[in-house]
Amino acid sequence: MATAERTTGTLEPIGFKRSPIALVLRWIALLIAVVLFVLPFYLILRNALSTEADITAPDWQLFPKDIQWGNIGELFNDNQVPMARAMYNSAVVGILGTGGQLLLASMAGYGLARIPYKHADKIFYAIVATLMIPGAVTFIPSFIVVSSLGWVSTLRGLIIPTLFSGFAAFLFRQYFLNFPKELEEAARVDGAGYFGVFWRIVVPNSLPFFAAIAAITFIGNWNSFLWPLVIGQDSSSWTIQVAMSTFVTAQTINIHELFMAVAVSILPLVLIFAFLQRYLIQGVTQSGIKD
Repeated sequence: MATAERTTGTLEPIGFKRSPIALVLRWIALLIAVVLFVLPFYLILRNALSTEADITAPDWQLFPKDIQWGNIGELFNDNQVPMARAMYNSAVVGILGTGGQLLLASMAGYGLARIPYKHADKIFYAIVATLMIPGAVTFIPSFIVVSSLGWVSTLRGLIIPTLFSGFAAFLFRQYFLNFPKELEEAARVDGAGYFGVFWRIVVPNSLPFFAAIAAITFIGNWNSFLWPLVIGQDSSSWTIQVAMSTFVTAQTINIHELFMAVAVSILPLVLIFAFLQRYLIQGVTQSGIKD
């Protein structure tokens, strides 16, 4: 068997040469993938910096002759849509909701994976069973509870009902099952309890996985629409997704402001994905490993 050497980050047999046709096909496939990925962002940016006439014109232009940078100011100065407030609400919901989910789901996952309890498996199966319940089934009961507490049109009503995630607890449990027990046993020798081991040993050594779950959770909270639409009945409690929906009504469609709002709303998600994309892949991979 021919030995292998590392070239360009991959293991290949000595003397192996790629076919020119294979290289060409590979670059063509990559180019097509790049175009398909970038095309939606180009359309959003192009239309966000255009006038209504340029967007609906029958003759397509790569970019409008007169780029409308004033659309940014027009968006945030719109008296009917408090865009700045909506972005603030989405940021608060995203950050606090993500932090709460990480705290509760990680503690639940660690408890199910490490704390001996005869009914731990039953509780875990019950949590997994909740993933099979459609969201529409629990939507109305959740709204009734939030309404009875007086949390309609408040950030509490937007954040608290979504703090626990059965899916996140499942992922944390799967990850902690494969966490090195030697590190935990060394901490217990020093007198640390379960919470001390979790907080001082497990969490600091699991930051990449936490970052992966945080990215997925924040993106989900930021893009949430139906629950904020029902709870945020006052414009002061609108999130970014609800605010964008107001640009499309039965009477009018404000196209250029809608595209500018979309461009502004996806910017935080693009930055988060750019910085945490490697943790996303690593987290999904680690959550499925079995001893």
